[in-house]
Amino acid sequence: MYRAEIIANQSVQDDIIELLEESIPELRYTLIPLAHGKGDSDYKLGNGTWPETNFVFVSYIADSEKDIVRAVVSAIKKRFSNEGITLFFVKAEE
Repeated sequence: MYRAEIIANQSVQDDIIELLEESIPELRYTLIPLAHGKGDSDYKLGNGTWPETNFVFVSYIADSEKDIVRAVVSAIKKRFSNEGITLFFVKAEE
């Protein structure tokens, strides 16, 4: 089992979740819809100076689903190449 964590610009939130739900119909996840921070190139603070924000998506997935999640995130990154989208996997135990 893995913890899959995606941190990305809110502009791609619906696209990522929709494609993940299509690819893994039984997917369970937690969504933190508003996250502030700083990535590689700029801040996402939701204010007048730095108006954009991020979201955080967390799901515990089977080993067999890891490549599916990676493929989904890769497809979204290709489609939205100017948006910050990062995927992390951490081995998890029940």
